[in-house]
Amino acid sequence: MTDKISEELIRIAIKEDLGDGDHSTLSCIPNDSFGKAQLLIKQNGVLAGVEVAKQVFNIIDSSLQIEQFLFDGKDVYSGDKVFIVEGKTHSILQAERLVLNIMQRMSGIATITKEYTNKLIGTKTKILDTRKTTPGMRYFEKLAVKIGGGKNHRMGLYDMIMLKDNHIDYAGGVEPAIKKANKYLQQTGKKIKIEIEARNLEEVEEILKIGNVDIIMLDNFNYEDTRKAVKLINNKFETESSGGITMETIREYANCGVDYISVGALTHQIKSLDMSLKAI
Repeated sequence: MTDKISEELIRIAIKEDLGDGDHSTLSCIPNDSFGKAQLLIKQNGVLAGVEVAKQVFNIIDSSLQIEQFLFDGKDVYSGDKVFIVEGKTHSILQAERLVLNIMQRMSGIATITKEYTNKLIGTKTKILDTRKTTPGMRYFEKLAVKIGGGKNHRMGLYDMIMLKDNHIDYAGGVEPAIKKANKYLQQTGKKIKIEIEARNLEEVEEILKIGNVDIIMLDNFNYEDTRKAVKLINNKFETESSGGITMETIREYANCGVDYISVGALTHQIKSLDMSLKAI
C-alpha cells in the first residue's frame, strides 16, 4: 500500500514538472544520448529519500541503472557520494529536480529529527511529528521523521480521534466530547485510539474521572504543571506534551516524565539539506 501511495504522489509530481515536455533538454541534447550523474552531499546531516529517489528514476525510465553507496538514515558529510545513475541523458535530466527536491527536504527533516531525538537520550520520551506538513508531501515528510529516529503521530484525520480544543468547545465540553467519540467508535466499529487535549490541570482531572481515552495531550503546560499532570495521570493513560516545545526546552519536558513530545517544527520549519546531482 505504501509503495502505491508513493508511486501515485511521484507520478503527480512528474506531471506537474514535465507538462508537455522538457523543452530545455529536447532543444539541445540528442534523444539517443547516454550519460552518468552522481548525487553529491554538500552539507553535513542525515541522509533520507534515497529509496524514493530510486523510485522516481524507475518511474521516469526503468532502464536507468543506479550504483548506490550510501543508504537512508546514515550520517553524511560534505563531499560524500550517495549514488551514480547511468542511462538516457533525457531521463536523468527529467528526474534531476524532483529527486533533489525530495531528497533535500527529506534529509533536512531527518537531520532536525535526529537532533531532537538526541536531546531525549536517557529518557523514556519519544519524539512525534504532527500534521503540519506540506500538502502532497506528507507521506515523504513523515517517512523522513522515521528515518531520523522519530515516530509518526497520525498520518491524517482518519487513523486517530484527536479531540483538540475546538472539538471540545464545539462538542459542549470535555465529557460530551469523550462520550460522543466513544459512541461513534461503537457505532462504526472502528478500532482507532482516542487522544484528548487538556488545557489545564482542571481538565486533566476531569478527563481522569471520565476515562475512555488512550492518550492525554498536555497542551502548552509549563514544566511544573506538566510534572503535576504526569503524577495525576499516574500511567493510567499515555501522555504527550505539545505546544511550542523547542530544542532548548525539550529535554526538561522529557524529564517531567511524559511518554511523547510532539514537535511541529520537524516538518514545517526545516531547512533542506544541500546536495547536487552532477553530470560525470
